[in-house]
Amino acid sequence: MIDLVAVQALEKEVVAHDGGRLKLEPKTLAEDGVTTALRWDGDRLVGFAARYPFGPPDEIAGMVAPDHRRRGIGASLLAELLPAGRTALLVVPVGTPAGRAFAASRQAILSHSEHYLVLGETPQGPEDPAISLRLATGDDLELVRDLLRRAFDWEPPADVLHRFGDTTQVIEREGVAVGTLRIGRRDDWAGVYGFAVDPDHQGRGIGRDVLARTCRALRADGVPRVTLEVETGNANALRLYTDLGFVHEAGEDYWEVSG
Repeated sequence: MIDLVAVQALEKEVVAHDGGRLKLEPKTLAEDGVTTALRWDGDRLVGFAARYPFGPPDEIAGMVAPDHRRRGIGASLLAELLPAGRTALLVVPVGTPAGRAFAASRQAILSHSEHYLVLGETPQGPEDPAISLRLATGDDLELVRDLLRRAFDWEPPADVLHRFGDTTQVIEREGVAVGTLRIGRRDDWAGVYGFAVDPDHQGRGIGRDVLARTCRALRADGVPRVTLEVETGNANALRLYTDLGFVHEAGEDYWEVSG
């Protein structure tokens, strides 16, 4: 059982010292497939890292107490989570010298960077009656995987549907599947993931319609905080999200690291 109180206390200390945001996904730490590593100094947690099966490849995020750095704790946490010969993406807050220095010490290669966006005002506007969303079923697995491949040039995992208790939806236009998205719901927060529209159907306002109605539905259901992430190089998607009321709150660099 993970001591979330200790993890959150260390996170608060590290963020106060370094700034940025730590992508620790505390609500998923107890889920199957998430592996954690901890270092204690007496009853004080001074090092923490977790490997998340969000990929492939897996993602690793962690932290070390500022007064316990340069003692090999970060390297030992990474070695515990990343066996020799395996690769993962090390997630580091943008602009934090400690994180970049650690990535450099591991000869990591920058894969990409992402904006972390939070919804401000709830987007308004009419809904296209030709567009609908439905909950994905097991029969939709290969359909969803193919939509993600076409949109992101990425090979989705075999368990991509409803991961970590999230819900995957299929977007249809006039009865034809044209996209997908996944909603992660935790108490008063919801994250939008895997939001993809088939390239053959882009440019028709589908993405704008679906994201706006999704945000309205979440807010109507009492969710005050709605977030999503987008690669910094995806200017079209970033423009859409900001037009709909999302604002930049933080960002992460993703470094490819080997064990």
